[in-house]
Amino acid sequence: MDLGIAGRKAIVCGGSAGLGRGTAAALARDGVVIYIAARDESRLNAAAREIAVETGATLHAVPADVTTEEGRSALLAACPEPDILVNNAGGPPPGDFRNWSREDWIKAIDANMLSAIMLIKVTIDGMIDRRFGRIVNITSHMVKQPVGILGLSNGARSGLTGFAGGLARDVARYNVTVNNVLPGQFDTARLRSNHAKFAAAQKLDYEKFREQAKAQIPARRFGEPDEFGAMCAFLCGAQAGYITGQNILLDGGQYPGLL
Repeated sequence: MDLGIAGRKAIVCGGSAGLGRGTAAALARDGVVIYIAARDESRLNAAAREIAVETGATLHAVPADVTTEEGRSALLAACPEPDILVNNAGGPPPGDFRNWSREDWIKAIDANMLSAIMLIKVTIDGMIDRRFGRIVNITSHMVKQPVGILGLSNGARSGLTGFAGGLARDVARYNVTVNNVLPGQFDTARLRSNHAKFAAAQKLDYEKFREQAKAQIPARRFGEPDEFGAMCAFLCGAQAGYITGQNILLDGGQYPGLL
């Protein structure tokens, strides 16, 4: 399917690995000019080269920590007028809320709520002026099905969800959409790290814990970053202009509710 976005410019945060890389690759396959940002410069450069070879697209690697003002400034200096913005930042660690300080909460909010809002703030008016914009926030299935040990993530990402829902209604008339994609258990380095922590906390063998986790997913498998990226790319396409203000859950059927 031709998404009708060849030649558009996209910022993809956290694009060197995992879901961000899957999204960058999917957009690149449709001819989008990609600016990927991540903190690890060597891994970022390698990802940019590999995706460029695979897709033939133009990729620009921008070493930046988008949770900081300096990082966002560097990214926007490289791509000041994106048509597409994919917000994505690694989540805070699991734990017991009794042990979290105010600084822990502020750090989580900065990373998983305010960094996305700040990037939206400085790019959305240009999208409105050009009458095309696609904003996708990568959040988490925990927004719909929270668990206590991920409270820092639950709280910060839920704040971003509320903000995005209101903004989406304000800008829809300009062909600018704002959507959130809620990944369930995708087989990324972060998921494997969390599984190791959860298994240790429960005194379970890591592989046994992983098999138990799969058994709780109706699809009986973890998701793949490329299939996640394909959904994000579709939401960025020209044909997706009537989809906005939505929280799209990709979790292999694990969430038990209707809505």
